[in-house]
Amino acid sequence: MGQLTTHVLDIARGIPAAGMAGRLLGGQGRCVVDFMTNLQGRCERPLIEAGDFVAGAYTLVFFTAAYFRDAGVHLDDPPFLDEIRIAVGVADPARHYHVPLLVSPWSFSTYRGS
Repeated sequence: MGQLTTHVLDIARGIPAAGMAGRLLGGQGRCVVDFMTNLQGRCERPLIEAGDFVAGAYTLVFFTAAYFRDAGVHLDDPPFLDEIRIAVGVADPARHYHVPLLVSPWSFSTYRGS
């Protein structure tokens, strides 16, 4: 069954990024779902799956500055990374697309996971 999932790790503190808010945008920037990561830095359910998951462009938006501020990390004003946007192309919605985010207040990395 096709689905899109994510997982966020706070590499500055070496822990899962629990409580990070995010948003999945579909075509024309339409909000598909707002999400919040759990204690393991994951979402409880896929962000989108099955019949709602179609081929096309999606954007994952992670509200990183708010997460780090809530964690008590001092950030510049404006922060170096406020929101991280990851544009993802889905060619085959029957497959599983997993987008991990490794993040600190000053850097991030992502890849297509499994």
